[in-house]
Amino acid sequence: MGRDRRLSSQAARVVRLLAGEPARWRFGYEMLGLLGLKSGSLYPILMRLADRGLLEARWDRDVPPGRPPRHLYRLTPDGLAMAAELAGRERLASRGDPEVAW
Repeated sequence: MGRDRRLSSQAARVVRLLAGEPARWRFGYEMLGLLGLKSGSLYPILMRLADRGLLEARWDRDVPPGRPPRHLYRLTPDGLAMAAELAGRERLASRGDPEVAW
């Protein structure tokens, strides 16, 4: 799948959140609270973004004893480019540009 495929509004919210601190790895549970999404919505979005090459995921193994490892996420360079594209579209839309295609 290429970058030209449009993101859902919820996926765009995930991308914008991660773009706010692009070097920071975030875990899903944290994003659930920040975005107000349900896990049944967020985790499929994260998987789709990763499949499209917009998101990288890794296991956090630095957890206290007795707690399972968890996935951490951040945007790839392509994901950061998508975030910049979204920001550009939002700026045009806020100016009332009729040429903005979501």
